[in-house]
Amino acid sequence: MKDFGHDPIDNELTLDTHQSVYRERLLEHLLIGDLLKYSWLHAGATLEVSQPSIDRSGHDVVLEANGVTRHLQLKSSSHAAKTPAQKVHLGLASKPSGCVVWTRFDRSTMKLGPFLFFGAEPGLPLPPLDTFKTAKHTKGNKDGVKKDRPNLRIVRRSQFREIADIPALYVALFGKGVPDLVYDPAAAGAL
Repeated sequence: MKDFGHDPIDNELTLDTHQSVYRERLLEHLLIGDLLKYSWLHAGATLEVSQPSIDRSGHDVVLEANGVTRHLQLKSSSHAAKTPAQKVHLGLASKPSGCVVWTRFDRSTMKLGPFLFFGAEPGLPLPPLDTFKTAKHTKGNKDGVKKDRPNLRIVRRSQFREIADIPALYVALFGKGVPDLVYDPAAAGAL
């Protein structure tokens, strides 16, 4: 059995390889938690979060704030990764304000950011995906042929817009709505 305690680099590679679902869920929870925290502190705690029971249309989470509903496909890669593109589900284009949030993160601290964003302004649909290359299966069939995955398109990193931090991501997702309430720790202590 592998010892996860001695070599930090080996530990990270082994965990990335053998615990990829754990990491994916961790990053999703961290991102949603950061967005909820921002909403709590700066947007009147108005962010709503829903998650689909099945992954049929390409979105991982539904967020709503400022009258804008966003269906998000979540992607992630560490700062060290050289990932050139992401596969985006065509079903995302049929959702109101569908978008992709590609979270970049530090493997040693799990600190999030910067973010890469593929989508339109709040309230507008995802840019058309029909001009992007169709994705292929990563493994070939019995004849070695990698068949098309007709519901997925390859979107290159250059098509994503870089967003520095959570406040800027919140604005990209929901606009600059002015909240009625802002968290005031001094007032909260008086309750």
